[in-house]
Amino acid sequence: MSAKDFTRLAELFPDETITHSYVQDIVLPGVDGASPGTFALITLDNGLDHTKPTTLGPNTLIELGAVLEALRDRAVKGEIVGVGVTGKPYFLVAGADLSAVKTLDNPEHGLWMAQLGHDVYNTLATMGVPSFAFINGVALGGGLEIALQSTYRTVSTGAGALALPEAFIGLVPGWGGVYLLPRLIGPENATKVMITNPLSNNRTLGGPEAFAMGMADALFEPADFVEQSVAWAAQVIAGNIVPERTQSVDPMDKVVTERWDAAIAAARTFVESKTSNAAPAPGRVLDIMAANRTMTAAESAELECTTLAELMQTDEFRSTVYAFLDLVQRRSKRPAGAPDRKLARPVTKVGVVGAGLMAGQLALLFAKQLKVPVIMTDIDQERVDRGIAHVHAEVDKLLAKKRVSQDAANRTKALITGSVSKEAFADADFVIEAVFEELGLKKQVFAEIEAIVRPDCILATNTSSLSVTAMAEDLEHPERLVGFHFFNPVAVMPLLEIVRAPKTDDAVLATAFELAKGLKKKAVLVKDAAAFVVNRILLRLMGEVIAAFDEGTPADVADRALRPMGLPMTPFTLGAMVGLPVAQHVQESLHEAFGDRFQVSANLQTMIDHKIPALWAPAEDGGHVIPASTSELLTFGSNPSTAAEVLRRTEDALAQEVGFMLDEGVVAGPEDIDLCMIRGAGWPMFLGGITPYLDRVGASERMTGRLFHPAG
Repeated sequence: MSAKDFTRLAELFPDETITHSYVQDIVLPGVDGASPGTFALITLDNGLDHTKPTTLGPNTLIELGAVLEALRDRAVKGEIVGVGVTGKPYFLVAGADLSAVKTLDNPEHGLWMAQLGHDVYNTLATMGVPSFAFINGVALGGGLEIALQSTYRTVSTGAGALALPEAFIGLVPGWGGVYLLPRLIGPENATKVMITNPLSNNRTLGGPEAFAMGMADALFEPADFVEQSVAWAAQVIAGNIVPERTQSVDPMDKVVTERWDAAIAAARTFVESKTSNAAPAPGRVLDIMAANRTMTAAESAELECTTLAELMQTDEFRSTVYAFLDLVQRRSKRPAGAPDRKLARPVTKVGVVGAGLMAGQLALLFAKQLKVPVIMTDIDQERVDRGIAHVHAEVDKLLAKKRVSQDAANRTKALITGSVSKEAFADADFVIEAVFEELGLKKQVFAEIEAIVRPDCILATNTSSLSVTAMAEDLEHPERLVGFHFFNPVAVMPLLEIVRAPKTDDAVLATAFELAKGLKKKAVLVKDAAAFVVNRILLRLMGEVIAAFDEGTPADVADRALRPMGLPMTPFTLGAMVGLPVAQHVQESLHEAFGDRFQVSANLQTMIDHKIPALWAPAEDGGHVIPASTSELLTFGSNPSTAAEVLRRTEDALAQEVGFMLDEGVVAGPEDIDLCMIRGAGWPMFLGGITPYLDRVGASERMTGRLFHPAG
């Protein structure tokens, strides 16, 4: 590809926010009394504050390439003895500019983008003098690949989010990562970084973890990170330090070959378990890694470029960009319908009604994230003591895993106290109930609390399906009640459904959204309607599969029929995880609200009555089977369906339900339903949200006569 082609590519993006390459000459500190020479340090900076990450678009890459070529000429002339790359505060580079990449709908342009990155990075790899990457902060995708192309790397202990997340967004690491990483840190670690972490909620590495893995040669504290890194580079250039690469491997070694193949096989099994192989990108990453074991870097680069260009044209990539960029990165930061944040009230003390497992999770979250006193209440001291002990045990687990310091653990424990009297809520600003899912009980709790708390204290319910409006109808101040629906496990699931009842006022709502932000949750405003968003959709999905089973469809056929969706777990597995009594209770609530669209399974009730926790039991061959003792209790119809019929039936049911929800105004738009399902139910990113998926398979038009996302 010619430089002219790169220029044509850059012209497609006149509005790109360019990350500039600023060069500073540094006379290296003396080693044994003499300086090794002049060091050229490139700082990548887009000139914006720390909330605007640096990214790599075509114009950025062309500028970086020109700077590197000029430095290579200086290296040839002996003017510099080394080159370093670092970033603005908190960032090395946050990867390619997805806003730019998603517009490359011409396959040739996608190929140019891939080739441009390789052209620039190859210059860094062939400077003629040692090159260094000083990883001072976020280094994602192409940002981390800049570091991998360097001869040596340092990383800050404060650096967060080091990753090659391309499999998560529907692509492959296209600028050398798939070739370089397994050779540097071993095939097992490489598949963890490129496959396991991306497909585990896009997990990333911190600086110390990356260093321990062998990704960097030295680890320094953030306060004077660049200075320490430059001094270290001087020692390396002078020959006084020779970094050890304890994790690096020779892929042609027989033992390494076996490890390489085993790591790829294990990763393929993991991909199948996570996506049912419904997304192409993870498998393509592993295909490249398998092939490039015997390739040169140039041969691998060619394969990376063609693969990257192909994947840029897939529905899965476009869907992931919509889900990740438009929803998770943008819409979740500006929730539709949220009142002006200036109306929010301060929250300096939180009350939790109940001391059970859910109450404990809530208490720990509030104390750990908000760092305010939290008091739990229950009907007797034994329950209170047991609840507090459980929370303290959870803090100890975090400490053992080094996720909190000893001081932080002590402070969190001290913030959480218990009482058998709701009088302890008298000075609370926010009280949330976590009692049994029964309307009468919740109304009684709120009546008792309202008689105790201040007039401006906000009352919240963590109900998953009951009417917030009904809970508020007997309150003296119904405007103070808001739905605050967390998902289990509370510490892990990022979604918070904030439910506005007809009389909930704006100040209460604004405070709820600010609390969600403080708790590091993604909040979506929903109307008070049975089961809100996530549970309503999941129960419709589960209901259709269970109904097909009850009608005579073999259990394995019914349970695996939705595999093309790539859902994180099968319907029967989900039911067992949620708990069959809970699932049945919500299904009954939905049946009462919406009628026969939500069928209540007699077989499910039979299992509950006999205290059977799940349909499946482990089989001797490692699979699963319905125990004979369970089968004998169940009754079936004589109208079995094929897997394809169950899939279409479920898709149509979901499209119908989403259509009703939008017509009812449960949320502001289909984007909010997508966001809820992605953040609250693990709906796969590569499907782009439930509504684009239903559009693509034709269910939207079949059931509603329209697309949820009309073209244009």
